[in-house]
Amino acid sequence: MVFNSQSSAVKRWLQNAHPIWFTVFTALSAFCLYTCVYAFRKTFAVATFSGAEFAGISYKVWLVTFQVIGYATSKFIGIKVISELKASSRATGILWMVTIAGVSWFLFAITPAPYNILFLFTNGLPLGMVWGMVFGYLEGRRMTEVLGASLAVSFIFSAGLCRTVGAFIIRDGGVSEYWMPFVASCVFLGPLLLFLYLLNQVPPPSALDEQLRTRRQPMDGEERKRFSSAFLPGIILFVLAYVFLTSFRDFRDNFSAEIWNALGVTDPAIYTQTEIPVSLAVLVCMGSLMLFKNNQLAFMLNHVIIALGFLLIGVATYLFEQHAIEPKTWMVLIGLGLYLGYIPFNSIFFDRMIAAFQFVGTVGFIMYVADSFGYLGSVAVLFYKEFGHKNLSWLSFFLTGSYVVAVLGFVLILGSMVYFHRKHKAMKEQLA
Repeated sequence: MVFNSQSSAVKRWLQNAHPIWFTVFTALSAFCLYTCVYAFRKTFAVATFSGAEFAGISYKVWLVTFQVIGYATSKFIGIKVISELKASSRATGILWMVTIAGVSWFLFAITPAPYNILFLFTNGLPLGMVWGMVFGYLEGRRMTEVLGASLAVSFIFSAGLCRTVGAFIIRDGGVSEYWMPFVASCVFLGPLLLFLYLLNQVPPPSALDEQLRTRRQPMDGEERKRFSSAFLPGIILFVLAYVFLTSFRDFRDNFSAEIWNALGVTDPAIYTQTEIPVSLAVLVCMGSLMLFKNNQLAFMLNHVIIALGFLLIGVATYLFEQHAIEPKTWMVLIGLGLYLGYIPFNSIFFDRMIAAFQFVGTVGFIMYVADSFGYLGSVAVLFYKEFGHKNLSWLSFFLTGSYVVAVLGFVLILGSMVYFHRKHKAMKEQLA
């Protein structure tokens, strides 16, 4: 399969396709591709490795920690690599990254515990690069809201699907928890190659796209410094808000099996059942933002949606503790609040920010700055739980964390909103 073919029937069709069909094709290709990529990272989360410990620490905590450290390291590397990556290198880069991740799962399976913990690092390290490579196909377009939302919603859907597939592989396939991630990777490999080929046929943004959303191009070191110094206070505020969202999301993903077990639910299908309604709701919400042509207004609305997501996390948790809603409803509402906050950052928040301030650059840079600190926060939460509150149940820790995330995240994102509103107002006054 040739990923960098200069001309194909699919590419020629896309160049002349109606915008609706172009959007449907690109959105589905990105969604399905990242769903397959996610299987190389998250299927192992459904395994509990019950009773296994190393150096007095839960074996699974070791696994999650090493994978998150690898992922966080990748995000710091990506600040430079993704912001400078050329379009012609995306498909090859994605292929190399998932190959390394898949081989890591094979080595994990054949290496005795606890020595196989190391391969969680080599699994997370390459996969942290993939999002920026995939989003590079989508940014800077008239339909980026729909395209970006489709890609980001794959986080939600695939998180549930991959855990469900992993659980069935263990329960019905008779595969051990150690071999399950590699088997799952093999299951998703064929579809991944197909959707990677299809996405790579998408042509670059048109002249009209560039007119409406600002031209996108790689950013060198000087351009990255200029961007950072121009918006530093706002960047600090929304990055801190994103740290809370990333840490909360990662904890929910990695220890959902333990949380559901504590709630008395063991059906493997529950992971998909609770994530599908969240996926659909978030997709509709994010996609509707493309109706707003004014980039500054859309950027402010992104802030509002994120703030509402933080509020929903806190309110849903309070209702659950008051026994006003059942566990399944609580988890759906928690997921909805979480992803109303998390998805904008991973799809359209930065795209609209660049367009609103007419900054020629790429989403990849600022996204990887936020992600790198976000995953450092994930590691910090794991250490805090394991070394500070080891005897606290996963469910109790999750409940307390819900309130912390809701309150602090809400305050931070409101601060970001005020800052960027004033920044844009000052820019307009200078141009007047």
